[in-house]
Amino acid sequence: MTEDDEILAAARAGFLEEADELLRQFEQCLLGLEADPGDSEVINAAFRAAHTIKGTAGLFGCDAVVSFTHEVETLLEAVRAGELAVCEALIAALLQSRDQMERLLDEVRAGRAETPDPELDAISRRLGAELRTWLGAPSADAQEPTPAGPAPAAGGQPGGAGCWHISLRQRPDALRNGLDALSFIRYLDTLGRVEHIATLDERIPRLEVLDAEDCHLGFEIRLSSAKADRQSIEQVFEFMLDDCDLTVLEPGAPPARFDQLLGQRCGDDAQARANLLAVWEAQGLALPMRVQPTPAAADPTADVGAQGAAAAVQAAQIERRQAPPAEAERRRNEPERRSGGKDRRGDDARFLRVSADKLDRLIDLIGELVIASSGAQLVAQRESSPAFMEAALRIHDLVQEARDGALSLRMVPIGETFARFQRVVRDVSKGLGKDVELEITGGDTEMDKSMVEAIADPLMHLVRNSLDHGIESADDRACSGKPARGRLALNAYHESGLIVIEVSDDGRGLARERILAKAIERGLVGADQPMSDAEVHQLIFAPGFSTAEKVTDLSGRGVGMDVVKRNIDALRGQIHIASQIGVGTTMQIRLPLTLAIIDGFLTTVGEVHYVVPLEGVVECIETPPACREGDSRLSGCFDLRGEVLPFVDLRQCFRQGGDAPARRSMLLVRTPNGKVGLLVDRLLGEHQTVLKPLGRVFQQLPGIAGSTVLGSGEVALVLDIPSLVAHATLTQATQATQAVQVTLVPAGGH
Repeated sequence: MTEDDEILAAARAGFLEEADELLRQFEQCLLGLEADPGDSEVINAAFRAAHTIKGTAGLFGCDAVVSFTHEVETLLEAVRAGELAVCEALIAALLQSRDQMERLLDEVRAGRAETPDPELDAISRRLGAELRTWLGAPSADAQEPTPAGPAPAAGGQPGGAGCWHISLRQRPDALRNGLDALSFIRYLDTLGRVEHIATLDERIPRLEVLDAEDCHLGFEIRLSSAKADRQSIEQVFEFMLDDCDLTVLEPGAPPARFDQLLGQRCGDDAQARANLLAVWEAQGLALPMRVQPTPAAADPTADVGAQGAAAAVQAAQIERRQAPPAEAERRRNEPERRSGGKDRRGDDARFLRVSADKLDRLIDLIGELVIASSGAQLVAQRESSPAFMEAALRIHDLVQEARDGALSLRMVPIGETFARFQRVVRDVSKGLGKDVELEITGGDTEMDKSMVEAIADPLMHLVRNSLDHGIESADDRACSGKPARGRLALNAYHESGLIVIEVSDDGRGLARERILAKAIERGLVGADQPMSDAEVHQLIFAPGFSTAEKVTDLSGRGVGMDVVKRNIDALRGQIHIASQIGVGTTMQIRLPLTLAIIDGFLTTVGEVHYVVPLEGVVECIETPPACREGDSRLSGCFDLRGEVLPFVDLRQCFRQGGDAPARRSMLLVRTPNGKVGLLVDRLLGEHQTVLKPLGRVFQQLPGIAGSTVLGSGEVALVLDIPSLVAHATLTQATQATQAVQVTLVPAGGH
């Protein structure tokens, strides 16, 4: 691959990424237009998105994208002009067109644009015909440009019937700003047929004063089209208007317009006027204009023959091409600028597209730097050198700032993910015959980009489940005294170093008895086993569990909620359910802000180091008297300033051998169900923790979220507090049951 190919491939990748953003914007505008048909700004935004996709696709020769998107753009133009009223059917047609645009762009991404899929092409033709039907032009043939006939003979209509005349002169900064006129000229073929084109190079200076980055070309173009108008032609060159001088003359333009253009392009330069007239005559224009003689040529005393006159004209032309050296030097030394307008690159220059792989590598390096910084502090403490310790602390502060800055690069608002569900809610609710309104709050809440991508699939399952099972039909809601329109809400916010995402609906709620009966039927729980509402609700996440009476396209197979639970567990998160019969259900997902580097609290139990995520730490206290009784207890309860709280002894939980120290400590941590005390041997304080994944063999260990490397080179285990508490509670209950069974065995029994 040559360097030019690499540049083109990178530009194409940038175009496809930008097109994806524009498609999302286009979809949001259409959904907003359905809610408020009279919002002209939304209509304009949708039109601009489609126009930009079409224009940029034309630059890369994506003809299928250009042709189909042009149909969409034409329909939107009619909506903008007030010729077509917005209705639900029109929005549905435009949304289908948006999906087709995405499929066509996927073909470009896969490298199949030059060999289009016949089936995909058939869909484009069918949808294009449907869009033209809205404009009252059902025949596809009626929309094809009429081929132009031969050029008019001398004495015919100057403009040439059906032929537009386009005069284009690029300014010097055009190429420097990345604008190639050839791409825009090729795009004219979507409006009709370019009958003639002449490239003018008389402005090119002599080689010794030529700046290779400057553009000196001009073009005279004849465009034959039965459907183009002035606005559509000018829109072709919309992106380069600040870098060119464009004049468009309509078919049948009078000679006076061409005479005016001649003066605009050539002034009083007789030779330039003659050259331009010759170009026009070669293009089939018959114009009754003559070259105006220059003062030198009109002087009767000038005794110059035909060859001398030609030589004089040639010398004058060379003199005109030769720019003064001082002027050329000034142009080379002046800062890059845009001619005839403001610098449109100002906003874009503030942003830089960076590969996600490079960013991940930076995060990894910052993580290793965190470990090295911790090692430097340990050495400084061991050496007992105040100067060394001060330098190590300074490095630690800088590393922490670098860490925060690197992690912030990965933080993105979750609102973009939320916005994608507007289309899902619209399509699914209409498919189910329900009227549902989507409310989005907290869209500016930021979280790690990798987590945003990972949480999209679980959210999709929850949203579809609420629409199918949660929200009732309009008739059922009316019988329950509810509004006919259902409400589905997506909300996100930060809480104690975590991000909380809620999916709420005002539907029928979860039926406890029905869930419990299904669980007993499948043998998940015992018939006489007491269970709280929260425990019953968690049963819906069991693999294959479903209370649906029939299987539909959306649900009923018992796999969706299982996938939700597994995906959220993989992100070190938890999901909780709050539901009330007849009122609604709220699914709450709690996730860490990042998966790479966290602030932790370092402790030890025996010879093993454990790290507790710092955002969950409430306080550190001495071991309460109630926790000192019975060294073999795994868990229990204690009184903290009048509040009864549970505790877990990590030494017993992880079966740590050896004797416990005489004085132990307790770390009070926060969980979704309340505060819990962790009994440890020693507290070592805050510690920046670089999370390392566990090996496949150890991934199923309860209570362990991962590992990290300390500055000393030792390995510490990162605790998963909710999982740890659940494991300890279950173990304690099992031990108590076994103890009761042993007690009930009669003397001499087996």
